[in-house]
Order: sequence, then C-alpha cells, then structure tokens
Amino acid sequence: MSHYKELAKNIIENVGGKDNIIALTHCVTRLRFQLADESKANDELLKKMDGVVTVMRSGGQYQVVIGTHVPDVYQVVCELAGISNEKKVVKSTKKMTIMEKFFDIVSGIMLPSIAILSASGIIKGLNTLLELVGLYSAESSFFTLFDSIGDAMFYFFPIIIGYNTAKKVSMNPYLGMTIGAILCHPAINGVDMNFFGYKMNVTYTSSMLPVILIILLAAPLEKFLIERLPKSIKSFTVPLLVLVIAVPIGYTLVGPFANAVGGILGDGINALIVLSPVLAGIIIGAFWQVFVLFGVHIVLMMPSIMNIISGQPDMFMAIVKVVSFAQIAVVLAILLKTKDKKLKEVAIPAFISGIFGVTEPAIYGVTLPRIKMFVISCIGGGVAGGIIGLLNIKVYNMGGMGIFGLPGNIDPAANNFNNLINTIIAIAVSSAVAFVLAFIIFKDDKVEEKIEDDNLHENQIEILNSPLKGNLIPLSDLSDDAFAQEIMGKGIAIEPSEGELYAPCDGTVMTVFPTKHAIGIISDKGSEILIHLGMDTVRLDGKYFETIVEQGQKVSKGDLLVTFDIEAIVKEGYTLETPVIITNTKDYHEIVPNNDSTTDVGDELLTLMV
Repeated sequence: MSHYKELAKNIIENVGGKDNIIALTHCVTRLRFQLADESKANDELLKKMDGVVTVMRSGGQYQVVIGTHVPDVYQVVCELAGISNEKKVVKSTKKMTIMEKFFDIVSGIMLPSIAILSASGIIKGLNTLLELVGLYSAESSFFTLFDSIGDAMFYFFPIIIGYNTAKKVSMNPYLGMTIGAILCHPAINGVDMNFFGYKMNVTYTSSMLPVILIILLAAPLEKFLIERLPKSIKSFTVPLLVLVIAVPIGYTLVGPFANAVGGILGDGINALIVLSPVLAGIIIGAFWQVFVLFGVHIVLMMPSIMNIISGQPDMFMAIVKVVSFAQIAVVLAILLKTKDKKLKEVAIPAFISGIFGVTEPAIYGVTLPRIKMFVISCIGGGVAGGIIGLLNIKVYNMGGMGIFGLPGNIDPAANNFNNLINTIIAIAVSSAVAFVLAFIIFKDDKVEEKIEDDNLHENQIEILNSPLKGNLIPLSDLSDDAFAQEIMGKGIAIEPSEGELYAPCDGTVMTVFPTKHAIGIISDKGSEILIHLGMDTVRLDGKYFETIVEQGQKVSKGDLLVTFDIEAIVKEGYTLETPVIITNTKDYHEIVPNNDSTTDVGDELLTLMV
C-alpha cells in the first residue's frame, strides 16, 4: 500500500492537517472525515488530485470520494495522521445541527459493519442457491455450516453494533460489546420474564436499535462514574456499575421501546409500499442516486437493514439494489457512442465498478457532468423501482451490491428462483430504457466536436507561454511534495522577479481561489492549467494579492490575471516559487518544459503533445 502514501499525505494536508481531524471512517468508496474546522479543507485541490473522484460536505461529514480502493487509502491515512482506535479529543469550531449529528452518529455506527454484513448476506444467498440447484440438501452438514457462517453476523449483530456505538460516543468499546453480548444471551431471549409482577417476553438477537439506545444511556453514566470514583478502584467498578444499572433499565424499558420504534420505522416504509408499491418504487428508484450524491443513503437504508437482519423480506432494499444497473446502462451507451478518448478512459472503469454496485465513479465522472445523462439514469432507476413494486420483489438476505446482491433475492422458503428471475427482468427492462434514451440523446461536448471538425490528430501540439518573468525551476526542486513529485500533474516552476501574472494562452478562467494565490485556466485547446503563486501562501488569506479576473471569464494570451507584492510576501517568510501545472497531464503523450534558466512573459514555457 506504499503507493497510496503520497495520496494519503496530500489528503491529510488538504483537509487541514492531522490536527484538524476529529474522526475518520470510510464506506465503500468514501473517506468520511469529521473535521474540527471544515473551512480549512481545500475542496478544489482535493478534487483535482489524481486518485480523488470528488469531495462532498454532507451530514456533518467531509467526504472524500476515492473509489473501491478506499480501505487501503484509509489505512494509510490513519497511519500517517496517527489515528488510532481512540477518538481524538478535539473541539470542533463548527456546530452541527441536530440532523447532521443524527447522520454522523448513524453513519459512524453502521459503516464499519456494512462490508462484513454484505459478505455474510452473499454467503447466505449462495448457500440457498447451491441448495436449490441440488448440490447439497438443507439437512446436510455443508448447508448447516455455511448457513451458520452467513448467519452469525446477523444473529450476533448487537455485539458488533455495541462495539461500534461505544466507539462513536467515546465509551469503552469492549463494554459496549459486552452489553451487546448480554442482549444476545439465550437465557433472556424469547422467554417469559417477570419483574415486580410485570411479565415480558422480548428478543434482542438480530436487532440494532436496542443496543444503540442502551449504550447512549450507558455512555454518560460511564463518564459520570469515571470522573467521580477513586482511581484505585474505578478500573473494575466503572464497568460493574454500568452493567448492573444500564442493562436492567435497557432490557426492561429501553429495549422494548427501541423494538417498537424499529417496528414503526419499518411499518412506515412498508405502509408507503403497501399504499402503492409501483408509485413507491418509482419515487424511491428515481431519487435514490440523489441520496447517494449527498452521502445520506446509508441512513435511509437503516430500517431495511433492521428488517433483513430480523428475518423479514424487504422491498425497499430490492428497489435500491437495482438502481445501479440503470446508471451503468447510461455509461455503456456513452462509452459506445463517444469519440472522446478522455471520456472513454473515465467511462470504462466507471462501468466496471458500477457492475459491482459502486456508482460514484459513474455519477461524478460521467453522468453528473452531463446532467441530461444523470436525469436519464434516474428515469431508469424509477422504471426499475416501479417494476420491483409491480412484481412484488423482495430481498431476503443483505448480500452485496450490484451483481453480488442478486443471491440475496432468492427466497429460501419458496424453493424456486421466481423472485430472482423477476429481479433480472426489472434490471433488463430498466437498463434497456436507460441505454436507449442515453444512446439517442447523448452527444459529445462542443469542444470535442470542434476537435473532430478541425481534424486534429495524434501529434497535435499546444504551446503555453510564460505567465511570469523570472527564473525557471524544475518541479523536482520544490519543497512541496505534491508539486515536486508531480502528483498534481507535470509542468515547471518560476521564481518571479515581477509581481504580475499573465494568461499563458487563450482560454477560460475556471477557478479563482478565494485566497487569490492560485488560479485555474482551461485553454481553448483543452489543457487544464493550475498556476500556484508561492508555497503555503494560502495562509496569507489573500493578503498582498489582487485578482483582476473572475471565474468564468474568457481571457486572451497575455491578459493580466493577478498582481502581487513580492517584497511583502517574502518579508512574511514565504517563497514565491510558482508551479505552472497541467492538471490533465494524462491527456498528453508528452509535456516538454523550457530548458532555459530564465523566462520572460510571453516566452514559450511548455509544449504539450497529444
């Protein structure tokens, strides 16, 4: 995982440094940071990094979308930032709303378990499939063993959730795990219990809400006891008192209440589906990818996850699991129709990852920038959801995403494949609708059409002029590794002798940083140029810089872009070594910098060969 070290290092730097990180989790494709001060995060630089799809701010989290290799990046980020199992005690400067706190807590509790939960569901689904095709019988030892492997996580889910919840609320996680284990103990599940004349019979195995609420009760009790008990005895008396106080209250009062709430949540979604399964399917399917965009989809899945782990088939999960196929159908249509090599390079891996249910690369890299295509994928999702409702399709096991989710649609009690076949029909019809619409409507961007019309060929050359007067410096000599190791792209650096920055080409100003120290331009020929005035000059917060242009403005080669006070900036202790970077380096066969020692404004600086 050493090749992720530079990416991880730059992510940490651009979320405001390791001291700005309160907590970090990850899901299938995203690093989910909780930052002390989100204003310190540099969205634009992160979005332009090779290895980062995009960034999102949602639900009180700063989300860096990486892709399917996010677990590896997460590990390296944790190592470099010194993030351990113990939550860092850092006060956030941003006050979270109640809704943001809710999303943050639920995500923090659920996300660490989703991958293993999905793996367990796949095992259960495949075990049912192998039994249905006659490889072995439901009475065989093989079936029993694999059913136990797949079922264990579901049955003992309170233990896993107890651990996660305790970590999230800064409680001893092993105490949280113990509370979950107590709730799974066979002596107190599904049996008549009598307390002060009140008879009750409850079951907490394969549940989630009871242990969460009990630990939310136990956490402040633990903190209270830690602060007040003598050091010599609190190592064992704190857990002792927490268990004998919180668990009885939780078992008799909080747990039944939580089960009732869980039932209400599940019944609410089911009531919508029962009212009109087709309409519910269309609405949920059409808007599901919007929820994915905002990173709140895990929270919306919680009632369905509770249904499935308790053994109740669920239609909501059946709807959301087929939406990804409409998305990749649109990507396939674009892939077959586009003549843009850059788009093809993005679309191919996005299509492959989408087959396995990971749609963020397809959304952010392909369809969302072409909003009509995103809308078509939502239409396809709505069609899929409507068919799911019409055919009364349900999910019986969690399973994975994409094609790995299909075994979860096999009904283990019906001893047939009807539910799975109907799911495949829904996928086929919705994918066909999305594919045909996208293939008919999609057109390459105007810039791409112009390239075709001009008959530009493989040896096309673009020359960028120097935007500054000064000394030329190879990128490898810079102190900032992000530039020195060409993580941001290839180019050259200039140490300016005059405080004026000029446009190196005809193009459009795409980004003007609020701190005025950097500017992004896309040339009329398609090169994406980042000019970064000085090292760490972002800390000046715009002091001594003055921008002449604004975002979206057309500029001509030689137009004045920024003025800056060299003497004042150097006096503040900053170097003005200025990288001129081609951020879409991968689009070029070769980028050749000027090999002179000095340059003047208007001199040839970089030669770009396609």
